[in-house]
Amino acid sequence: MKAVTWHGKRDVRVETVDDPRLVEPNDAIIRVTTSAICGSDLHLYEVLGAFLEPGDILGHEPMGIVEEVGSEAGDLKPGDRVVVPFNISCGHCYMCARGLQTQCETTQVRDRGKGAALFGYTKLYGQVPGGQAEYLRVPQAQYGPVKVPEGPPDERFVYLSDVLPTAWQAVEYAEIPGDGSVAVFGLGPIGQMCCRIAAHRGAGTVLGVDLVSERLALARRYGVTTFDLREDRDVVAALRESTGGRGPDAVIDAVGMEAHGAPLGKLAQDLVNLLPGPVAAKLTEKAGVDRLSALYLAIDAVRRGGTISLSGVYGGMLDPMPMMELFDKQIRIRMGQANVRRWVDDILPLLTGSEDPLGVTDLATHRLPLDEAPRGYEIFQHKSDGAIKVLLRPSG
Repeated sequence: MKAVTWHGKRDVRVETVDDPRLVEPNDAIIRVTTSAICGSDLHLYEVLGAFLEPGDILGHEPMGIVEEVGSEAGDLKPGDRVVVPFNISCGHCYMCARGLQTQCETTQVRDRGKGAALFGYTKLYGQVPGGQAEYLRVPQAQYGPVKVPEGPPDERFVYLSDVLPTAWQAVEYAEIPGDGSVAVFGLGPIGQMCCRIAAHRGAGTVLGVDLVSERLALARRYGVTTFDLREDRDVVAALRESTGGRGPDAVIDAVGMEAHGAPLGKLAQDLVNLLPGPVAAKLTEKAGVDRLSALYLAIDAVRRGGTISLSGVYGGMLDPMPMMELFDKQIRIRMGQANVRRWVDDILPLLTGSEDPLGVTDLATHRLPLDEAPRGYEIFQHKSDGAIKVLLRPSG
């Protein structure tokens, strides 16, 4: 089969690799019909190469048709149309029973001290082959895959793999008061959906911050008041002015470790990438730093007693945090990978009706054949050609 494979910094290729096969009784094989490129994939493309090996198959936002199932794959059967959550969880352990599927005790990557295994996401999370491919082996298939109805296009459902649950959890964790205010930092796919979900769930004021014209314009189409970081003004002051002088009740950071405006953090990440792989991996695990511009802005902007919800991925172990300000302002912070299965029952009804209340069919800007994945990564990384979300269509 064809698959998108990692070969180095900014070097992904479409290669022919072995077809996946059933290994465990609760496995399934999926013929992938659509797989998205995620902002988290760009961390692999740019920063986290020390935890990858040449030939690793990328991607964790797939959907498709079940081709084959093991004897213990539950009620899953060939021909089912499914979305595959990015985290691999069993559904019956202590953590899954508490809605913490990202901490699944069955698939935890204990030798790395990490939570549940993830598709296509480095040695840290199990080095499980990903879904930017023609076929995908799905472990824990008795629980993970989400069945979706035939008929509507893939774009109605593919974001259930990551984007929508991540945004839903970010809004849940933000604890926005009824008719309250929220500012979303970063208007990529997650940030766009955070804005739409916050409005859908009753936020009175939704504010969006970014520096890419196309992202700002798309957010405005959904009623978001936007702020352009490129303009010569104090964005924190502008957010306070829009919220009665106090600042937003909640701030969602949908940017993460590669924020713009953090030259020292970028330099540190670039220098680590020049080191031999094992050395870089150890240094990143024990002494890595993130670019924290977005998080610092969030801490400054949120009102006293407010909440910061982190959905952008951070990976540093030595990040300096302004503890005095956090303590003095009595800020609550919630964070973590999305527990996809926990939120499916809330989200799926919004995707299966005749309406499209979250505008899921309005998110993708590029739909490319799998063979053009390297170009998809490049334009997504550079935010060129108006790229906001890139979908890949395998040919098999």
